[in-house]
Amino acid sequence: MFNRNHYLQQLIDKKDNHLIKVITGLRRSGKSFLLNTIFYHHLKDEAKINEDHIIKFAFDDEKSVALLDKYLPDQPTTFRKDGQEVVNNRKFLLYIDEVTGGDGKYYLLLDEIQILDGFVRVLNGFLYHDNFDIYVTGSNSRFLSSEVDTEFGGRGDRIHLLPLTFQEYLSGTDLERRDALDEYIRYGGIPLVQLSRGDEGKTSQAISILNETYIKDVKLRHPNVNVNSLNDTLAVVASMISTPLNPSKIERTFKSVYGIDLGNDTIANYIGWFQEAYLLNKTLRYDVKGRRYIGTPYKIYFEDIGIRNAALSFRDIDETDIIENIVYNELRFRGFTVDVGVVTIKEKTDRLDKNGKPIYVDKETEVDFVANKGDKKYYVQVALEISSQKKKDQEYESIRHIPDSFRKVIVVKNEGKPYHTNEGFLRVSLLDFLTNPDALDW
Repeated sequence: MFNRNHYLQQLIDKKDNHLIKVITGLRRSGKSFLLNTIFYHHLKDEAKINEDHIIKFAFDDEKSVALLDKYLPDQPTTFRKDGQEVVNNRKFLLYIDEVTGGDGKYYLLLDEIQILDGFVRVLNGFLYHDNFDIYVTGSNSRFLSSEVDTEFGGRGDRIHLLPLTFQEYLSGTDLERRDALDEYIRYGGIPLVQLSRGDEGKTSQAISILNETYIKDVKLRHPNVNVNSLNDTLAVVASMISTPLNPSKIERTFKSVYGIDLGNDTIANYIGWFQEAYLLNKTLRYDVKGRRYIGTPYKIYFEDIGIRNAALSFRDIDETDIIENIVYNELRFRGFTVDVGVVTIKEKTDRLDKNGKPIYVDKETEVDFVANKGDKKYYVQVALEISSQKKKDQEYESIRHIPDSFRKVIVVKNEGKPYHTNEGFLRVSLLDFLTNPDALDW
């Protein structure tokens, strides 16, 4: 079992806070296991809650749904609504009334809540009962990221669960750290993928989850979508992670590489749908000196690197881009707000002005990440290797021109022990960064 103590502690801290705890995240990232196994055992074994006061109900489980058949026998337990099968909320409420009729507080652990008809109204109604503490998971086409924050009218308390971090993955594998990192770079952090046996099994599982879960969910929400175009867009975006882009750039790539004419607006819509389904994140660029956001071009990173690789059928495993994506997700896991930094510098040209002096021009350089949390800020560069002076100057150029005193960090995959350069920059290996939460402050 993989260690998810980071999220367990969040649930513990939010216990009995009179809000609906909503666990969101990419499908198959471990939300149900976190709620129904890890947190359930905490309530029972550590918090000493009686089992009959912990009500688990999974709306996508036939055994759970069958428990409702005896209520209102003249009405169906499930029915079709807006093209999807939903569970009768009246029957469910009668079931809850029956199983929570005793004294004391009841803990409701409700999985795949979006399948319950009128789930928002039902959950908000529970809040009027002082003896309920409510935890739900939700995903797919009826419970997406842009909806969670508004559906409960300020009475929801969201926990966003990412796929396994590298440290969490290490907790459930017997591989040595370097071998485990190679596996993680290729297959990412979806538990079902990493629990599959062998390269063939992991590859097959990742591609299956992408097609049968994520793409299928987007299609449910947008039934008229051209699935081939949707898949092509995801593949093009996957091949361009860490590259500044916009819909127009992707459109040109379609025309030049695939000979496909796919409109700008269509591409923008597809990217928005992938964001809503937690497949990817659009990250804005931030002008470090000007202290302002630059709307376009932006960068895109995947919620899980294994799914990114699956979108390309595991054919384009470019470690330079992949480790940048992994560092981005690790910073988010640690609670940072993450932007891509832009630093404008003056570059000397070979041209001279009328007085015979060199002409300088503005040049945009990039800091891979500007990570903010509270009063802390870090500038983070990511590199596969720094084996020459030319590569060193390339990686250091932008952070050398940042005028403030916040920590500058260079994360390098193939690096030895951490050390500080004579310019005051911290250089740390990818392994040390991923396995030590305090690595940025060494």
